[in-house]
Amino acid sequence: MYSIHLNNCRFYAFHGMHEEETTVGAPFEVSLSADFETDGPVKNLKQTINYVNVFDCVRSHFGQAVPLLETLAQEIVDDVYLLDKRIKKININIIKLNPPIAGFTGTIGVSYSKTF
Repeated sequence: MYSIHLNNCRFYAFHGMHEEETTVGAPFEVSLSADFETDGPVKNLKQTINYVNVFDCVRSHFGQAVPLLETLAQEIVDDVYLLDKRIKKININIIKLNPPIAGFTGTIGVSYSKTF
């Protein structure tokens, strides 16, 4: 089994439940891995998962605000799976780098994993 990885991809978006999140926005960091099976040694792009297509899929979701990061994670995973049915498992981590929480320092985030 092979895995492709997108690590620490940065986006600026307006995901969140609070007014400040939806008007000011925040930076996000996304890491995603997709496990897949293929026949024989990988010698061309058709035998693997095109990470450019996966990145484009992830990026498209940061242009459409959703209230909950859990929803965002589920939607991204489902859409990435539609790119290639050889995918067996997808893991995603979404981190909001500067959450608008009074007195809070650090990050918040969600992780989601789905096996197909």
